Amino acid sequence: LCCQCGVPIPPNPANMCVGCLRAQVDITEGIPKQGTVHFCKQCERYLQPPGTWIQCALESRELLALCLKKIKASLSKVRLIDAGFIWTEPHSKRIKLKLTVQKEVINGAVLQQVFVVEYVVQSQMCEDCHRIEAKDFWKAVVQVRQKTVHKKTFYYLEQLILKHRLHQNTLRIKEIHDGLDFYYSSKQHAQKMVDFLQCTVPSRSKSSQRLISHDIHSNVYNYKSTFSVEIVPICKDNVVCLSPKLAQSLGNMSQICVCIRVTSTIHLIDPRTLQIAEIDGNTYWRHPFNSLFHPKQLEEFIIMDINRVHEKKKGAGAGARSNKHTLAEAWVRKTSELDTDHQYFCCTHLGHILNPGDLVLGFDLANCNLNDEFANKMNPQHIPDVVLIKKSFDRCKRQRRRNWKLKELERDREASDTDDERQYQDFLEDLEEDETIRKNVNIYRNADIPVESDTDDDGAPRISLAEMLEDLHISQDATGGEGAEMLT
Repeated sequence: LCCQCGVPIPPNPANMCVGCLRAQVDITEGIPKQGTVHFCKQCERYLQPPGTWIQCALESRELLALCLKKIKASLSKVRLIDAGFIWTEPHSKRIKLKLTVQKEVINGAVLQQVFVVEYVVQSQMCEDCHRIEAKDFWKAVVQVRQKTVHKKTFYYLEQLILKHRLHQNTLRIKEIHDGLDFYYSSKQHAQKMVDFLQCTVPSRSKSSQRLISHDIHSNVYNYKSTFSVEIVPICKDNVVCLSPKLAQSLGNMSQICVCIRVTSTIHLIDPRTLQIAEIDGNTYWRHPFNSLFHPKQLEEFIIMDINRVHEKKKGAGAGARSNKHTLAEAWVRKTSELDTDHQYFCCTHLGHILNPGDLVLGFDLANCNLNDEFANKMNPQHIPDVVLIKKSFDRCKRQRRRNWKLKELERDREASDTDDERQYQDFLEDLEEDETIRKNVNIYRNADIPVESDTDDDGAPRISLAEMLEDLHISQDATGGEGAEMLT
């Protein structure tokens, strides 16, 4: 019989039934039933005392270990048999653990007990996020500059940074007149960005550091580092004049060339022969050259007549030719001079897309003053009257049909003007026209604009649905909205 209540029981060392034994002895005494864990909302990490922040998913092994360490000292007097989570709402700021423990009690009897420990999740900003929010605490800055009036290269660079997620370690991104400043909390992150820029765009870099403080006892120095990255001042669709020495080294190219693309190198094409060449950053800085025109000086021409040249004899020592372009000879007239009979003859690399009556944008070299060191020394007979750059389409119609979008970096902007919007539209059109650049950019489908049929297409290049990514939308409510049934 139980010595307390007299109920018949199987013999045990305590001579008591389980109910009485539990009433007499509480093996969970001294173990806290409540606690707190600290959580950073910005980076979604938990504090592991004394100063380590770790990434843990809800109901994960890492979070279970973190919670058990909080009561590790109290659990030393009992034997932990099992531990697991009790489900709570993800936004409830409560974490509940169900623990099963054993302990030897009176006269060697082993008692097992199950109890619940509840943790309150308290918000606390970690040091890294605190520095990011402060925006003024930085140890390294990368200053990216390009001395041009057009921002095409920066728009392209922005998409590459987003694709490779190199903006995650930045404390702040500041946009200034001719470039961007990236602020970092460590010199290693800044150096990683500089290495990425040098592999992505033709550029050169310099670095310097300034002493902030010095501890003479521990010999610790605190520096602020500055990295200056200068991108070559050449953009897509620029007309450039090469030095005679550089033109000869590239396979006896014509000195007047068109930049068709800027990636890790400058891609040039000779509109007279279709000869192509690539110039890397080191070659450019040894033999620098400038753009003859800026994009605002583009003029509109109309094709009066065009003849494709199928066979063109290669010159001595000529380099490779482009297979994506077709050489053609064209007679063009300015749309502003349609009331006159004045026409221009030119060779163009756009023979594969141009037909009589098409509108095309180009530069008029015959009626302009070229203020360039190499162009002024050239034989006037070798300078073409007109250089055609790209076919012209209705911009408003292209904008309405554009069923895709790009993401942007969060940065401190200067006051934007209409010219910035025009330059951004130019960049979007370049993406539609150039498949090579498009491969390096994440393009997202814009669900707000319906997909149109191609029956009324005017021939303007467009991006196919197969090249677009679906934009990810995460709803605020984990249960699917107010009043919705919870998915199990």
